[in-house]
Amino acid sequence: MGVRTVITAVLLAALTAVTVATLRVGGDLGAPGHLLAWYGVDWALFAAAVWAVWKVPRRAAVVLVLIGGVALAAAALSAPPRTSDDMYRYAWDGRVQAAGTSPYAYPPAAPELARLRDPWLFPTGTECRGWNLHVAPGDVCTHINRPTVHTIYPPVAEAWYLGVHAVSPAGSRHKPFQVAGALLAVATTGALLLVLRRRGDPRRAALWAWCPAVAFGAVNDAHVDTLGVLFMVLAFAVRPRVRRGALLGAAIAVKLLPALALPGTLSGVLAPGRRWRDRLAEAVPLLVPAVLVIALAYLPYVLVSGAGVIGYLPGYLHEEGYDAGSVGRFALLRLVLPDAWAGPVAVALIVLAALYVLWRGDPQQPWRGALLVTGTALVVTSPSYYWYALLVVALVCLDGRWEWLAVPAAGMVLYIEQAQGLRGIPVQAWPFGLAALTVATGALLRRRTSVAE
Repeated sequence: MGVRTVITAVLLAALTAVTVATLRVGGDLGAPGHLLAWYGVDWALFAAAVWAVWKVPRRAAVVLVLIGGVALAAAALSAPPRTSDDMYRYAWDGRVQAAGTSPYAYPPAAPELARLRDPWLFPTGTECRGWNLHVAPGDVCTHINRPTVHTIYPPVAEAWYLGVHAVSPAGSRHKPFQVAGALLAVATTGALLLVLRRRGDPRRAALWAWCPAVAFGAVNDAHVDTLGVLFMVLAFAVRPRVRRGALLGAAIAVKLLPALALPGTLSGVLAPGRRWRDRLAEAVPLLVPAVLVIALAYLPYVLVSGAGVIGYLPGYLHEEGYDAGSVGRFALLRLVLPDAWAGPVAVALIVLAALYVLWRGDPQQPWRGALLVTGTALVVTSPSYYWYALLVVALVCLDGRWEWLAVPAAGMVLYIEQAQGLRGIPVQAWPFGLAALTVATGALLRRRTSVAE
């Protein structure tokens, strides 16, 4: 075993140990005072391990990527969810479906579902205080956030919740969803290695397998976004456009954000000089299966719940500051624009990025265009939910543009800042401003290097 391999293994062991420590003693969303410091150490070790593995022979590096990914997933299982209570809604939606009721029919606090409540999700005899406890009407205490609103999740996510519930042993509480998240994270590592062995360098899979955002967001907090990421990576792993479209449709039906990857799959379709017949011949075999998969996924729920399948999405967009007049989002743009302009300008920038990819994108590297559009959307909207950027982490692995990892890092910083009670546009703007500067700097250095060559 070479010295470089040993150094990488040592760094991985340190990263795994610090991940456990972050979860066990670093704090949680109720006591986030030291979390940023712990996250800083995690990201520093992650960067060092990735730098080191790049000097390890490919075959040994692939083994390290897999072992490290499994070890970090296991480390993330060492504690209950520490910074998000979304998983409790997943468990509830799975239970409701298993009882024969549409998850879109009633909110958790509805009396019609009172028979399904248990002491785990609805603890009694407590003061209902804590970051992951919420009071519902009738002095009902629950771990489920927003207990008075309908679920927001698309149908493939709901099918996943039902599947995890079906295989969960009685009394297993949060652990099955965390284990399911770990399996998805490791499966995504495998899918990335599959793509990168054919096109790219498999060592880049370490950017996903060892990333702190994956350990904390995908495994410990068990966010379902990982399922959408897996479908997206599998879409890029297949060549037939029909299969690629179907897999992307499944990803979108998990969480709507993977729709941002669609322009990448159509890279160059609007390139000058091409006939419209050729453009349609490329676009239709991809878009039609995507739409069909989404429609078929929604159909059973629409037949039962009708328009209720929209769930809490409109309320969520209002609550999170994506409607006119809100100051909750678009922080970078609001530094230089009136509040009322920020939203439309953000949409325009995302559309321009998509049009650029459709016009100038490389069809041989569709993930590059997907990364540009997805990353641009997250930078200009600046969400604090860092697990949205799990898509970016996977696309960075495929494309190799490491500078975009600043986006999930910015999301983690902002998320903890808001948990600490820090509010306002400057607080929100600086992490994503630094991320935008990092992306711009990386692009400039890459361009100068290519010109010099």
